[in-house]
Amino acid sequence: MLLPVSGNQSTELESPTKRPNKSRSLKSRVKSSLSNLTPIRRTLLLLVILFHVSLVLHLTRTHNPSPSFSNISSNTYGSLPRKSCDSRRIYVYDLPPTFNNDLLTSSDTNLNDGFGLPARELAGIVPESILPAWYRTDLSWGEVMYHNRMLNYKCRTLEPESATAFYIPFYAGIALRMYSWGNYNATDRGWHPEMLNKWLQEQKWWKRSKGSDHFIMLGRITWDFRRSRESSDAEWGSSLLNLPAMENVVRLTIERNVWDNLEIAVPYPTAFHPRSESDIAGWQGFVRSRRRNHLFAFVGDAREWIENDFRGVLKNKCLEESTACRPVDCGRENCIDGKTAVMEAFLYSDFCLQPRGAGFTGQSVFECMLAGSIPVFFWGRTAYMQYELFLPSEPESYSVFIRRKDVRNGTDIRRVLEGFGRAEVERLREKVIEYIPRFVYAKPSQRFRKMRDAFDFAIDGVLSKYKSHMERGRIANRDEI
Repeated sequence: MLLPVSGNQSTELESPTKRPNKSRSLKSRVKSSLSNLTPIRRTLLLLVILFHVSLVLHLTRTHNPSPSFSNISSNTYGSLPRKSCDSRRIYVYDLPPTFNNDLLTSSDTNLNDGFGLPARELAGIVPESILPAWYRTDLSWGEVMYHNRMLNYKCRTLEPESATAFYIPFYAGIALRMYSWGNYNATDRGWHPEMLNKWLQEQKWWKRSKGSDHFIMLGRITWDFRRSRESSDAEWGSSLLNLPAMENVVRLTIERNVWDNLEIAVPYPTAFHPRSESDIAGWQGFVRSRRRNHLFAFVGDAREWIENDFRGVLKNKCLEESTACRPVDCGRENCIDGKTAVMEAFLYSDFCLQPRGAGFTGQSVFECMLAGSIPVFFWGRTAYMQYELFLPSEPESYSVFIRRKDVRNGTDIRRVLEGFGRAEVERLREKVIEYIPRFVYAKPSQRFRKMRDAFDFAIDGVLSKYKSHMERGRIANRDEI
């Protein structure tokens, strides 16, 4: 079943082609042949037919080839849920490819299952033994990474009637980016969400609970999907989260609305995708033993179109403290592909300044901590009110908070940070290093024996939300359709 991608966009899904009825002459011939068989032969024929049906069902339910993003389908990849999967079974919707696969084939970027190209330019910066675990991962490719992981999830079920939760593999962020630049309007940006809204509301399992046992992963901040359906063409974003089908759906997003209890903030993807526990241990040992010759770092650029922009304030303070602060001006240096300058700055600095970006959060928060640098926050919503599942519950155990109002009024950032003794700095850094496995995404084809990564904790969060829905009566009777 396909949806139109361009041209005259239909507002309705195409109906499956109806199969022609069998001719009456064929039916009569079959009936005549059966009547000529003896009872014993009819019994043997029935047994042969039953055997072949059982064989086909067995092969269909146990076949589990490795995933390929050339044709993602929940009917192709599956696993037999284990006993430990009780109340954890997840059904992956087989969406029309317009909502995911076609969005990848329409792009000229090699997403490589959401990782991007190998970051070979980091050679000499990261240990050679784990260089193959580093990629040029875009912050918005989490949608592809989560889809790939869900297809290989140990508790994935192909039987929706046994599922605890339902995953919607729509690449909303990728679709939005395709229609955000160029000669496109709000109708173009909203077409995929509107079609998904219609498709979901027609699904038997969505109707059962009005979507309250469903979840989706959004590879952009939540505010990009909250445009009013009646807003002008000039307004940014799509109206996905304002559509009826999404009203009760749990959302995994790289930045959540802290007043929306259905949203779970998950870590931004970084460049590091460990293949094993030894990759994690090797990287943790590397950043723990680093000799850092700068007190703090600032990575970013001043936004000149914003009056008295706080990022500009921090940039100027860093430049004024050239012996203590290591700056990376993203207006001049490449802070995207490979992020060589960014990684070096964080590896050589004890602390990293983390102002808000387009939203309250940013990929730099996790790049900073991945390098074993201690984050300095100026907004509570940058981390403390976002990533509770992935970061320590005591903010003072791994980070520093300085009120931005105090900075504007003259508080000396360097003096504040120099006030931490060496032992206290190492204590903060050790807590950051301890939590690295919780905020990185492993390669989906590999398994950690003991350690769990960001994906594992995110799914725990989804299932916890679902349990809360059940306790508050938000889920309809599961026996009723």
